[in-house]
Amino acid sequence: MSTTPDSPVTPAETSAPAGKLEASKPSGRPGMFRMLLRDPFATAGALILLIVGATAVFGPMLMGDLATKQDLMFANQAPFDLSNGWEFILGSDSLGRSMLARLVVATRTTLLVALPAVLIAMVIGSLWGVWAGYHRGVRETVSMRIADIIMSFPSLLLAVVVLYVFSPSIANIVLILAITRIPIYLRTARAESAELQSRTFVDAARTFGTRPNSIIRRHVIPIVTPTILTLATLEFCYVMLAESSLSFLGIGIQPPDVSWGLMVAQGRQYLQTAWWLSILPGLAIVITAIAANMLAAWLRIATDPAQRWRLALPGRKRMMRRVPAKAAADAAPVATATSATTQTTQEKQ
Repeated sequence: MSTTPDSPVTPAETSAPAGKLEASKPSGRPGMFRMLLRDPFATAGALILLIVGATAVFGPMLMGDLATKQDLMFANQAPFDLSNGWEFILGSDSLGRSMLARLVVATRTTLLVALPAVLIAMVIGSLWGVWAGYHRGVRETVSMRIADIIMSFPSLLLAVVVLYVFSPSIANIVLILAITRIPIYLRTARAESAELQSRTFVDAARTFGTRPNSIIRRHVIPIVTPTILTLATLEFCYVMLAESSLSFLGIGIQPPDVSWGLMVAQGRQYLQTAWWLSILPGLAIVITAIAANMLAAWLRIATDPAQRWRLALPGRKRMMRRVPAKAAADAAPVATATSATTQTTQEKQ
């Protein structure tokens, strides 16, 4: 007794090599690095941040002495003049110090304030918010009221008052900026954790007798982490600008230390005669903030399962290569028939 297959196999399909059949199968989901390379803006932002980080780590070891070396004979030298050496390619300040070397050293100081403040606020605020959102009740209410009290004061104004009372130093700046940014992470993590607390997999873990701390560590924190990381990238820009503002007001980084904001403040009185003293560190702040924002925009989509497919789409050329030859062959008679029908209609008219 013979059976008839539901769909007959054509000779073209039987003669197709195995390589083409394997190529027609959809490839696996691309990794984060490949998706990053597909977005030129996010790639540029990541490269800029990588260069800034490498400059902060290795730059002061190579150019630290040039940042403090004074030469009044070369005071306020214009940039892009190599007659005095490559170290003065970005000009010099009012004391004849190399602007390139000072920008490199200021990069480390700025990051030493921004990164610890963001990390401290992220760790404390995220863990606190996840704990309050999971347990709900009085813990959540008390936590949110504390967050409301801290957020009722403008963070920059609170930093100005505290640093005016205490001596302005790197440790005090990091501490006050971290405290003022904790409620941002607390509210975000609390909202995410409260929504996950009623999910099916959390109810199943709770039914099987898993302890709350284990549920938070294994199920809640891994899901909340992508949102927190995206928020931390944006908060890095705010903290860096806040430190620059405090240094500009004279209650931030103090000499002999140097930061981008302090360089802007020191060069404002020379804007008409030596514009590069303030413009160059200001450009460093703007470029770094824009790069971090571009990377944060990509990270928000890349870590969201509902929108990640937008970054995983292949390019137009790759889509064209995946079109089977059989589809093109089937489309040819249809196109011929359509053109013949159109020509007949025109002749009748």
